[in-house]
Formats: sequence, C-alpha cells, structure tokens
Amino acid sequence: AGHLVGSGHDCNTQDYSDCCTEGKQYPTYDCSPPVTSHTPAMLTLNSFQKGGDGGAPSECDNDYHDDSTPVVALSTGWYSDGKRCGHQILISGNGNSVKATVVDECDSMHGCGATWDYQPPCDNNIVDASHAVWDALGVSSSSSEYGMMAVTWRDVDEDEADPNV
Repeated sequence: AGHLVGSGHDCNTQDYSDCCTEGKQYPTYDCSPPVTSHTPAMLTLNSFQKGGDGGAPSECDNDYHDDSTPVVALSTGWYSDGKRCGHQILISGNGNSVKATVVDECDSMHGCGATWDYQPPCDNNIVDASHAVWDALGVSSSSSEYGMMAVTWRDVDEDEADPNV
C-alpha cells in the first residue's frame, strides 16, 4: 500500500465517478481481502460502453461492453493479473443474486491520469459493475444505495456458469 498525489482535471462523472483533486493524496493497494464463499465488497457503478465513464476498452478483451450486459471490473488484488478474466462471479445483495463476467480491472495501484479518466485508484474491495448487474439485483436508480452498496461475491465454478452471461 502507498499513496499517489492527484492532479486536477475533469473526468466523466456519469455514474457517480469521483474526479481526482489537485494535490490530494489517494491510497493505493496491491492486494485485496481473501476471497471466500461470501467475500464482502462494495459494489460500484460503471459503464463499460464506448464513451462511458469506464474510459478505455476492458483489459481482458480490449473491447467495450453494453450497459445491458452483466459485466464487472475487480480491484487489482481480486483481478489477480487477469486470472479471473472471462470467468463469472456471483454477486449477492439487496436480497438477490446475479452472475456477471469479469472483463476488467478496477486499478487499485494507479489513477488520476488520462488512462484512468482522471479518477482516483479503486479501493481494494471493489466490484465495479455494469448497469445490468444493478438492474438484476433490483436496485432502483432512485435508491440511496444506487452507485455504492455493500454486497458479497464468490467465484462461479465452471459447471454452474451461465452460458448466456
């Protein structure tokens, strides 16, 4: 863990994204909490579409993903150098569960530059999810939890993966 200093610049605030503040120190993390059958995390909202607040194409496939597709980015430690790319996770929250495919890293080590749309580094416990994930969990855009909500997640075994996700 360490810190980086923010540089002031506008960023895409479409999905409640924070923009780096000039001179502010942001923590960085090279690991995440251990993954269990009910790993606690904070679910955040991200658009993986071209022109969305996700910025660049997804790390795993160098492509964009429609907001109607259940996809996620995981904090650096959970992303595990891409070892979870293309794999599904089961996210539980708001009394519902949804399977989503890992397509990107929510970078916990870097941020505040153009590559990261001038957003700070992710915390080490983030599942950054598409609109489809939030919809499947039944969280209304008018809910106070929309955009940031406590959830649990786990890896999905190949034999229980949903081929339609």
